Formats: sequence, structure tokens, C-alpha cells
Amino acid sequence: MAIVYNLHPDDPQQRLINQAAGLLANGGILAIPTDSSYALVARLDDKDAADKLRTLRGLDDRHHLTLLCRDLSEIAKFAQVDNQQYRLLKAATPGPWTFILEATKDVPKRVHHRSRKTIGIRVPEHKIALMFLETVGEPLLATTFIAPGEETPFTDIADFQADYQHELAGIIDAGACLGIGTTVIDLTQTPAEIVRRGSGDPTTIGL
Repeated sequence: MAIVYNLHPDDPQQRLINQAAGLLANGGILAIPTDSSYALVARLDDKDAADKLRTLRGLDDRHHLTLLCRDLSEIAKFAQVDNQQYRLLKAATPGPWTFILEATKDVPKRVHHRSRKTIGIRVPEHKIALMFLETVGEPLLATTFIAPGEETPFTDIADFQADYQHELAGIIDAGACLGIGTTVIDLTQTPAEIVRRGSGDPTTIGL
């Protein structure tokens, strides 16, 4: 049964974040809040993690999973970024964006897009999400937490706790999320393609 960690949104308890992060080491899937909605996260080096996330979401292996990163410096290890892309990422992160980039060899094949060899990259602008990533010490494999067949992501644990309490190792509760998805931008295209419009306004980063 999922362990619920109730965190103060402005002054989160580090000891609880430490406990939640420890669940990942045993192959656990966690639901954590971000600046858009709840996300499902797992360790990148967990061989079964991608399958677990896709099963919970009802997705096939053509769907992009995302790497949640702490900062811009982590992105370069997992995505190929040229100078122009770097300047755009620097202006946009952290923030409500998901960028599709070419994956490096450090991204396991089971994780990136099956045919395109691309990966979604995101640096959330959310205090607790960033603290959690800092505690784990590495990027996490993630996907927006949406029930199979639905389009609206979960924004409050009251919406999913009962249905998923046996599927998740832990849930971080810090109040409701904004509820507006990220803006998804494909940077492998020239010019960059806006795949989905969300809370990020592309004009603020020159698109």
C-alpha cells in the first residue's frame, strides 16, 4: 500500500523527502507534485521502470517518457544539445516546458522513443519536485499521471489515492497542483515545433 508523505508546501520536511526517495531504490513508483500536475516517477536505471510507467498510464512504447532533471547541466548528459538549443533551454528552465531532444547513449533504449531515438526533458519549477530530485541525486524517469483513456492529469491525491494505493510505493502530498500541462516543444525539428500548448507561453522564450 502506498505510503503518503504530507509535506508543507512552503517549508517541506527534508526527512520525509529522504524517506520517499528511499522507496525508489527498491523499484518503487512514486507520485510526486510538479508545477503542472502529478507525475509518476521511477529510477532511470530500474530495468522495469519504463514498462511499469507505461502500464500505469496505458501507453505503448511509442509514447515519449520524460526525464525530470534538477538543472540544465544534467540535460547535456542525456540529450544532444547544440548551442542554439542550449540558449533556449537556459532561458526556459526551470519552467512549464517539456523539450523533445535527441537522446544520447546514456539513455537506455527501453526508455527513448522506439523509432526516433528521442527523449522528453523537463526541469520543473516546483520546490518539492526539485528537492526530491536533489535528494535522489540523479534524473528520474517520469510521465504525467493520467488515468488510461483520460486526458486530464491528476492534480490532487484525493483524485487517485484510492484507485492506485496498491500500484504505488509512495505519494507526496503538498496540496493541489496547478492542473495545466506543460508546453511540449520538439527541438529536433527546424524550426522548433510546438507539439502541445500548455501553461508555458512560447513567445517568452523566442518561439
